[in-house]
Amino acid sequence: MVDNLDAYRVFYFIAKTGSLTKAAEELYITRPAVTHTLKLLESRLGGKLFFRSSKGVKLTTEGEVLFKYIEQAYHFISSGEKKIAEMHQLLSGEIKIGAGDTLCKHYLLPYLKTFHEAYPDIKIQVTNRTTPDTVKLLKEGKIDFGIVHLPIAEKNLHVPGEPANRGRVYRRRNIQPAREGAGVLGRAEPLSYSPIGAGDQHPGFYRPVRRGRGIQLRPEIELGSIDLLVEFARSGLGIACVVKSFISRELEQPGLYEIKLERPIPPRKVGIVTLKDVPLSAASQRFIELLPSL
Repeated sequence: MVDNLDAYRVFYFIAKTGSLTKAAEELYITRPAVTHTLKLLESRLGGKLFFRSSKGVKLTTEGEVLFKYIEQAYHFISSGEKKIAEMHQLLSGEIKIGAGDTLCKHYLLPYLKTFHEAYPDIKIQVTNRTTPDTVKLLKEGKIDFGIVHLPIAEKNLHVPGEPANRGRVYRRRNIQPAREGAGVLGRAEPLSYSPIGAGDQHPGFYRPVRRGRGIQLRPEIELGSIDLLVEFARSGLGIACVVKSFISRELEQPGLYEIKLERPIPPRKVGIVTLKDVPLSAASQRFIELLPSL
């Protein structure tokens, strides 16, 4: 194992400059320190690495062999530092995002385009999953951050909006779209249409609708796309809770209408979730800063 990288650093600069004195100047240490370090390295390796000449010092045969490897190592280190600098300058890097269909289409997509135009060398990977699956991918380290529906009770995740955390929480109003003539949700009488739910909706999503009305709303059909939710409701297969601003065009077309509730459904919370104590890359941090509040 390499247990003294400083000794190889001294060796490298002696070989590059051909002088112990110049190596000491490059390293900002004393000449005796260079001599002492070289002797320790030669002792550890079991042979001389340099011999004196009229112009300074030159590598021995063994020293030339070692230098080839040390020089490659320095080039790799230099390349690594350069790559890190490029990543901080957003000249290279990668972002891995997890989000559901609806958030990808209606929220994330425009900002992905803006970010890509500003930083074309940053690779962007989007994994389309429901909120529970996105959280799972995040915990497995397969994505950098997720855009999910809140609340989420996970101790090892940083969830914006929680009292102990700082970050962004986005809110969207909800709406109940239904097929024309389907009836009005909110009365105590039996519903003629079963509720349709998104696969990642929180169990408490329907609670304000059923509270005090003797209604048990358990989605019989679960879908992962807002477009499918709208089409199923349009086809008369049930009622669905969706974000109103996401279906403004659909509401202008025949076949759907908004059911007015006696007690409005509270705003739905959407936020960015990351792993606690795991710093984001410069690219991921910049992308999150680009996202506005909903």
